Amino acid sequence: MPITANDTNRKSWLEVPVNSDFPIQNIPFGVFLTKENIVTVGTRIGDFAIDLGALQQLNYFEGIELTDDMFMQDTLNDFISDGQKTWRLVRNRIAELFDVKNSKLQDNAKDRDIIIFKMEDVEMQLPVLIGDYTDFYSSKEHATNVGKMFRDPENALLPNWLHIPVGYHGRSSTIVPSGIPVHRPMGQTLPNGETTPVFGSSRSVDFELETAFITTDVNIMGENILVTEAEDYIFGMVLLNDWSARDIQKWEYVPLGPFLAKNFASSISPWIVTMDALEPFRTKGPKQEPTPLPYLQQKGKHSFDINLEVAIQPENGEATVISHSNFKYMYWTMSQQLAHHTSNGCRVNSGDMMGSGTISGPTPDSFGSMLELTWGGKNPIKLKDGTERKFINDNDTVIMKGHCQNGHVRIGFGEVSSKLLPPFVRK
Repeated sequence: MPITANDTNRKSWLEVPVNSDFPIQNIPFGVFLTKENIVTVGTRIGDFAIDLGALQQLNYFEGIELTDDMFMQDTLNDFISDGQKTWRLVRNRIAELFDVKNSKLQDNAKDRDIIIFKMEDVEMQLPVLIGDYTDFYSSKEHATNVGKMFRDPENALLPNWLHIPVGYHGRSSTIVPSGIPVHRPMGQTLPNGETTPVFGSSRSVDFELETAFITTDVNIMGENILVTEAEDYIFGMVLLNDWSARDIQKWEYVPLGPFLAKNFASSISPWIVTMDALEPFRTKGPKQEPTPLPYLQQKGKHSFDINLEVAIQPENGEATVISHSNFKYMYWTMSQQLAHHTSNGCRVNSGDMMGSGTISGPTPDSFGSMLELTWGGKNPIKLKDGTERKFINDNDTVIMKGHCQNGHVRIGFGEVSSKLLPPFVRK
């Protein structure tokens, strides 16, 4: 089935600002709360939110097989479960309805008032009920930098890293959408030169620049998915700030890996950009040497050219961009991650989320964490207001943005923006 929504000649009758992340060729999916306190599934064009529940009730999806309440829910899980054919049909239909050449909705003022909202008048929600969350560790540059800092610089990568997409099981209960502040975590740390740990607030809270992909129902328990089929089960992508407490991490991660240092908060952008929308931005990833085992081997373009940036904004201050990176630097692809994830028969369901792992590039200005940008705090970053940062201060806001662009169209994710608050205190 052709992806007619991607037609770069298409224009919308809704106004779209220049360099908007959300032209009519994007059509992402999310969930928002209206001023009337109604939660609905929606999409976005320019600075307008579109109520897909209202669109369905008014019969604008006629001819597409959808359950009656498909878009009148507070998550996208059921829609995602319907699979790629439905996603494409719905996205193509939305593009048709909002095409400047189509008068059906454009000339119906009564329906427009029910369906279309200004973004400033809605409140974005978590788009899916995330049952399970896995975080990978798939940037060779990031893994090498961390290995140099924490282990032997001559053997920065562990022996398994070039053979498997390394990952760990995260915690879905503390994944929040952009705009929700997070608290500095408490935990055990081992002060330098000491042999006994102490309990207190983390002094080394960090961001991790990541993306994440959202799956549909992939398999039944015991079934593995071929790497050549894995992309069919990926609905779309979001930006992910996987907050980390480096001092807690350093003490706890041996022998079993990340735990409390990672599960206190993960922030995602609220609009899921579909893989169909990202199709024009396919690119080859890094050459994989040694050649992966057969079940992970793939040919062609399976990475995506997504420009990424991170900024820190102090309270009452101006934001300073501190990193520019790109998703194409990732060593292991999303399809390899998903194929490996199911290779032992692990079940993956609709709405599950898979984090890419920190996305670091080859140059110091493309590193995806404060740990790397300041090299463990040894080289503080100066912000526009003259203050310095080794890690994230209380009341700092971390802002991540991402977009793809070619000579025809710009497709973006918006942003994931989260403020770090002091430790939570019981009243």
